Amino acid sequence: MTDFRETLIIRNSLVLLPTGELRGLDVLIEGGKIRELGENLAVECDRSIDGTGLTLLPGVIDPQVHFREPGLEHKEDFFTAGRACVKGGVTSFLEMPNTKPLTVNQATLTDKLDRAGQKSLANFGFFIGATAYNLEELETVQPCCGIKIFMGSMKGDLLVDKMTSWSGFLPRATA
Repeated sequence: MTDFRETLIIRNSLVLLPTGELRGLDVLIEGGKIRELGENLAVECDRSIDGTGLTLLPGVIDPQVHFREPGLEHKEDFFTAGRACVKGGVTSFLEMPNTKPLTVNQATLTDKLDRAGQKSLANFGFFIGATAYNLEELETVQPCCGIKIFMGSMKGDLLVDKMTSWSGFLPRATA
């Protein structure tokens, strides 16, 4: 496993740039972040990788995944799902709230964050699900990448299909 405190250089690889151009470059990584791209970088690093014949591509963020932990770990858990992500070039995922139990409050969100923090090989974030009963809690739950609101096609507590459920959640006027 990589120590994010070390400096790393990947030399002589083809790098896909934001312009769509492929260029032969060195990539300097410090503290787990790309610090510099350039040809024949003259730097001393803790670790060096020869990228000759390899292409470096930016990682993908998958903004809507449906993993099975908690509740159905016999099918998939954060380790196997995270491993599949990075194998396919997905470096970060944002997971939906319809697991068992549903992710609808701080306790269930914290549980997922703890589980993923111990198992996932990819970066992660979690949506919390809106219900007719947790609208007030949605304003304080954290860290959360977003609120998933099922308004038509869902069963159980995650279906919010009546406007009366929203009366206390409508935007407040500010002075």
